[in-house]
Amino acid sequence: MAKKLYVGGLPYSVTNAQLEEIFSKFGKIVSCAVITDRYSGQSKGFGFVEMENDAEADEAIAKLNDTEVEGRKIIVNVARPKEDRPRFDNRQGGFGGDSRGSRRSFH
Repeated sequence: MAKKLYVGGLPYSVTNAQLEEIFSKFGKIVSCAVITDRYSGQSKGFGFVEMENDAEADEAIAKLNDTEVEGRKIIVNVARPKEDRPRFDNRQGGFGGDSRGSRRSFH
């Protein structure tokens, strides 16, 4: 079964191809993505790597966590499931809730 890894502290210059190259030394990569800002396209300094084999993923964590990539110390661990977060909805005055917005009047 594939194991998804979180990689934090990446230099903003690291590309998907470079991230895949770093991890491919430890085994077969299923998917690899450096996370970028949806508006600017700038890297957010972290990414995810999904490895085909759990033992290879564990070895990558052991060998790469707290190492340096282009002068920056990276963090590598098992990715946690994405949490459901309320999406900001400006039409409703913030994070959901009262459809009349945040300015309620009591006349």
